[in-house]
Amino acid sequence: MSIEHASVQALRKPWGVSDLQPWSSVDGTGDAVGELWFERADSGAPTPALLLKLLFTSAPLSIQVHPDDTFARAMGMPNGKSEAWYIISAEPGAQIGVGLKRRITPQELRAAITNGSIVELVQWRPVAKGDVIFIPAGTIHALGAGIVLAEIQQRSDTTFRLFDYGRARELHIDDGVAVANVFPLGPPRQPTRLTLERTVLVASQHFVLERLDLPGGSSWALLADSETWVLALDGHAAIGLAALSIGQAIFVGGDRASIEVGANGLSALIAYPASGPIGSLLHRLSGRSTRPVQAVAADLAELTGLAEAHV
Repeated sequence: MSIEHASVQALRKPWGVSDLQPWSSVDGTGDAVGELWFERADSGAPTPALLLKLLFTSAPLSIQVHPDDTFARAMGMPNGKSEAWYIISAEPGAQIGVGLKRRITPQELRAAITNGSIVELVQWRPVAKGDVIFIPAGTIHALGAGIVLAEIQQRSDTTFRLFDYGRARELHIDDGVAVANVFPLGPPRQPTRLTLERTVLVASQHFVLERLDLPGGSSWALLADSETWVLALDGHAAIGLAALSIGQAIFVGGDRASIEVGANGLSALIAYPASGPIGSLLHRLSGRSTRPVQAVAADLAELTGLAEAHV
């Protein structure tokens, strides 16, 4: 079994921020930080299937799209990239773009990329703290300014830029048109409360993302599979011998780990590669179950085996 503090890699971006508090003490005053990547502390350990990030935006990101597994493998890459966002904070008026307003042809998409009118084709929507957005591979998407979010994704850095607000970076028109879904994204699936402590935010064929809200002073057993990521949003806890506080992430691999929650409780995101929620993931070590087993089982049966969202 492995329980380790994730190492943090800061990526400097033109759309990043200078102050990452309270999420990180990394200084971005000289060169703005846009992303924090959480990696296994042991660089010689097997490469995880998922990548956990924090993103900080002071300006819009490019409009972009990622390939699915089939297209990526045809290009010699191990997999594509589906991702999910959890909005940690958003300034008034902050917005994201997800999918298109209407169905178009690939030829119309190519023309819109070329003349810049793709900005008007994207479906923009406001976001607020606590919003969850699932971005299946092939979905045209973009992040606006004034947002802090957590992202969980298939481990891939393949991005096809379609529009970049004049930053003079390369666009990837041919590949972008080839992989993009040229129609609106279907309605989002709402988060599902499994227990008072567990809320399933996203259940896709590649990963599950949950929010944990554990009361102060409680004790739990985490039955982690081979790869489980825990990111603290608020409060404190100890997972095994590893202390966890806001903005920190812990990697747990295999077998059972104890969670001792601090006096103020713990709110955290937990993510793992699976096609549906793991019913046995979390057990309270004292006290009664917060929901009847039958109710939890029914929710799990509904969620287990979900494929990528239909569009």
